[in-house]
Amino acid sequence: MTFCTEVRKECNSLWQASFDHPFVKGIEDGTLPVEIFRFYVMQDAYYLSHFAKIQALGASKAKDMETTQRFAIHATHTSTAELSLHESFMKMLSVTEKDWSQFEPSPTAYAYVSHMYRASAGELADVLAAILPCYWLYYEIGERLKHAKPDHPIYDRWIETYGSEEFGELVNEQIERMNQLSEDLPEARRKELKDHFRKSSYYELNFWDQAWRQESWSIEPTQKVGV
Repeated sequence: MTFCTEVRKECNSLWQASFDHPFVKGIEDGTLPVEIFRFYVMQDAYYLSHFAKIQALGASKAKDMETTQRFAIHATHTSTAELSLHESFMKMLSVTEKDWSQFEPSPTAYAYVSHMYRASAGELADVLAAILPCYWLYYEIGERLKHAKPDHPIYDRWIETYGSEEFGELVNEQIERMNQLSEDLPEARRKELKDHFRKSSYYELNFWDQAWRQESWSIEPTQKVGV
C-alpha cells in the first residue's frame, strides 16, 4: 500500500465529515448563504497567500532542479490562477478596500497557516505532507460535485475550478511525488509525515466550519454560577 493510499484511508472520517459539511452541501445545491461564502473567500485568500509561499519554500528544499521547477510552477499557479479566481469572487461579492482594511484571519485560518509553516521547517516531504490535503480534498470535492447544478454564478464556477482536469493533473502529480518521497522511510518518519497530513485534514474540515460560523476572536461573556 502506498503512503498516500494508507494515509487517505486513515483520514477518511475527517474527509467524509468535509464532504458532509453543510458548507459543502450548500455549494452543491446552491443554498449556501452568500454572506457565509463571502467570509470564507476572504479567509481563503489569506490562506492561499501563505500557501503559495510554502510551495515556494518547497522549491527551495528540493534536491533536484526539476522538482524545484515544479514547486515554483505550483506556487505561480496558486498566486495567479487561484488568487485571480478569488479576485473575481471579491468583485461579485462587493468586497471593498475598507473590508480588507478591517480584515483579520479567523483563529482557524491563522492556526492552519501556522501549522503549515511549522511543518515546513523540516524537509520537502514535510512541506508536501502538510499542503497535500488542501490539493487533494478540494479535487475530491470537485469530482463529487461536478454534476451538481447549484445554478449560482459563484458556486458553479467554484465547482468547475476544483473539478477540472487541469487541477486534477496538479493533484495527481503531488500525490505521486509524496509517494516517492515517503518510499522506504522508517516507520517513525512516515508517522511524522502522516501527522502533518492528518492535522491539515483536520484544519480543512474546520475551515468550512469557521466560515459556517463566521468565527472570530471574540469571546462571549461567561455567565456567573448562581446569578
